[in-house]
Amino acid sequence: MNLIIITGNLGANPELRKTKNGMSVCNLSVATNERVKQGDEYVDHTEWHRVVVFGGQADSCAKFLAKGSKVAVRGKLRSRKWTDGADIERTSVEVLADNVEFMTKLPSQKSANGANPPGSYNDEIPF
Repeated sequence: MNLIIITGNLGANPELRKTKNGMSVCNLSVATNERVKQGDEYVDHTEWHRVVVFGGQADSCAKFLAKGSKVAVRGKLRSRKWTDGADIERTSVEVLADNVEFMTKLPSQKSANGANPPGSYNDEIPF
């Protein structure tokens, strides 16, 4: 089984493009962090992941995510080979996302009268 789940923060704004057929493709750069012990002290280690999202979810990622957004990604690892402009063969490992969960709360939007518009987030729970 090829399954990967990562939770991290975007290191850059999402990059949206369209394929020749018109399908949306969004590239995300996600940083995961862990604390590892080196000798007598702990050091933070950051790992960067290339994430590729397709279709309607790609459009949502481009619309609602930004640099610093926290996401949980579930997908599979894929390696891809290509030849660059200098005729050197390159390899890249990417996460092909099946699901991207937005974990950063959207900022509250207020209307002109100070009330929250319908469907917006509200910190106050009425019960």
